[in-house]
Amino acid sequence: MTDSRGKYLVFFFYSLDFTFVCPTEIIAFSDRIEEFRAIKTEIVGCSVDSVFTHLVWINTPRKEGGLGRLKYPLLSDLNHQIAKDYGVLLENEGHTLRGLFIIDDKGTLRQITMNDLPVGRSVDET
Repeated sequence: MTDSRGKYLVFFFYSLDFTFVCPTEIIAFSDRIEEFRAIKTEIVGCSVDSVFTHLVWINTPRKEGGLGRLKYPLLSDLNHQIAKDYGVLLENEGHTLRGLFIIDDKGTLRQITMNDLPVGRSVDET
């Protein structure tokens, strides 16, 4: 994530690929990426799924429950280390809470938002 130095970063976790709440917010961030870039902010998503699962989800059309092409990266955290470092890992479940972190252009954490699994996030509020 050193590529985002000099810019703000919205770094968010979602529970798992192919879940029912996550696609709406993941797609919303992608659809509105230019608004974030206009204020020098990048978006990165992360889950404990593999790169291969991410690719299948991205390559599945939206009409069929996929994400379609995204305009920002999704990270794979297979060993759960990133999720542990950010305090979002639900170890017994093997996936994460829906955490969102805003990191400023100097690498300082400015905001933390945690959502329970069934609660959606608002891109407008980000």
